[in-house]
Amino acid sequence: MRLTPGPARDVDLDRVDLFDLDLYTSGDPHPIWDVMRAKAPLHRQVLPDGREFWSVTRYDDVCRVLGDHREFTSERGTVVTHLGVDDVAAGKLMTSTDPPRHTQVRRAIGAKLTARAVASWEDRIRQTIVRFLQPALEGGTFDLAEQALRLPAMVTGPLLGIPERDWDELVQLTAMVTAPSDPHFQHGSEAATLAISHHELVTYVTEWVKRRRATGDEDGSLLDQLMSVRAGDMPLTDEEIALDGYSILLGANVTTPHTVSGTVHALIERPEQFAKAQADPSLVPNLAEEGLRWTSAACNFMRYAVSDTQVGGGTIPARAAVVAWIGSANRDASQFTDPHEFDITRSNAKRQVAFGFGPHFCIGAPLARLTLRIFFEELLQRFGSIALDGEPQHLRSYFIAGMTHLPIVAKKRMTP
Repeated sequence: MRLTPGPARDVDLDRVDLFDLDLYTSGDPHPIWDVMRAKAPLHRQVLPDGREFWSVTRYDDVCRVLGDHREFTSERGTVVTHLGVDDVAAGKLMTSTDPPRHTQVRRAIGAKLTARAVASWEDRIRQTIVRFLQPALEGGTFDLAEQALRLPAMVTGPLLGIPERDWDELVQLTAMVTAPSDPHFQHGSEAATLAISHHELVTYVTEWVKRRRATGDEDGSLLDQLMSVRAGDMPLTDEEIALDGYSILLGANVTTPHTVSGTVHALIERPEQFAKAQADPSLVPNLAEEGLRWTSAACNFMRYAVSDTQVGGGTIPARAAVVAWIGSANRDASQFTDPHEFDITRSNAKRQVAFGFGPHFCIGAPLARLTLRIFFEELLQRFGSIALDGEPQHLRSYFIAGMTHLPIVAKKRMTP
């Protein structure tokens, strides 16, 4: 999906197809979202097979849909690839569970992911990122998007308790879940790809838990923590542990790589922004926030209306699916001046909703922010320049806005 949109154009809202994968692979949805925010902030689309969904595209409406679980439930499914089929894991999988149960599970896991808790990982994360960046400085083409897919596993694998020998397999499986139509990850049909990846990931966590229990070994990892979580008066069942472990693996792996590659691409296209960040390292945290806003790697989240609900000047019928478009909310001019400009000095970049909003705000946001800050600190310190060495290729996915290839050539920064 293009992150720098083309010129404004006429859009026939009756013919808009937000389920067109080409729109995200080679197209440009931003001019469409611009028109939707202005003229159809609540939009209904019916697919050829009869499934239908409503879309909200304005910042305030997106926050309302994601923020109020009493009006918009997560317990029938939260991603558009499941549209029309209620989530069989509802009430068990943390991302498909509403408060209060969701809050009980989240609070127990989140204690290990606060900003204070993850700060102790800074030195280890920095060493990992330095190691990750080194090949790019050795001459030749470095495919940042392809290599970055593995970066979250390098950072979070030890935190999760996942051995290095399993990282590549898990990266592949999580990519299959979020981009089941992309030829890089597809195995058979989209449905088959989803089924295979879901089964393999849940099985992986299930077997991991069995081994842990059999040996009695614990290293304080996040998955160990999950085994001791209680929801209400009861411990999680093995099925719930497996499903929540699956959710944690997805959350750890699927967005940060695309925030990294999309932000670096923006800096390549705007060398003055690269130079500004290099001249003033204090801008790096804001660069990360602007990168999150700009890329909006988790492009959308889905909810279901509990009852007839008025939003965006219209009414979403009870039990109807509603898609909150994060990528549009983060380009809403009512919140962000010149939203289609990438500006690392933007004063309110941290208002971005790339991590979601409300009860399901990304539990790993502190770790993601720390990783992005360290990544760009090290990149700006070590890279004198970055240039494209081929055309970027975009991910074929409704849900994740990202790249599969970003070939770059970098030069070392010369220090005085």
